[in-house]
Amino acid sequence: MLKEFKEFALKGNMVDLAIGVIIGGAFGRLVESIVADILMPIIGLVTGGIDFSNLYLQLSGAPQPTLTAAREAGATIAYGNFITLLINFLIVAWVLFLVVKAMNQFKKKETAKAAEPAKEEVLLTEIRDLLAKKA
Repeated sequence: MLKEFKEFALKGNMVDLAIGVIIGGAFGRLVESIVADILMPIIGLVTGGIDFSNLYLQLSGAPQPTLTAAREAGATIAYGNFITLLINFLIVAWVLFLVVKAMNQFKKKETAKAAEPAKEEVLLTEIRDLLAKKA
């Protein structure tokens, strides 16, 4: 049983998946930092200082000055957090699109190189053709 588990756990696909999950988690934190620390302040500056994380619609209770206080007072829709997560998602999707696009271009170049015959192969083909003409 231990042997079977070892074979299962160490299969190439499992290791690849584990590496993908770890890199994906680190990539997610990196994108969150880009959004929160770089893009959102710029967007806030362009929009006149709007802090998206504090945008909310309070549905019940007395009006409150902050999102935290509004949540404690009653039902609150925190749409600013949604906007931040949407921007985060769009950035991740765009970066992944660029990565896949670059990988596809690289694969096309590799395929084109593989399709071209080697110099030795070209010379051998020419020799074969010349010998065929003599015969």
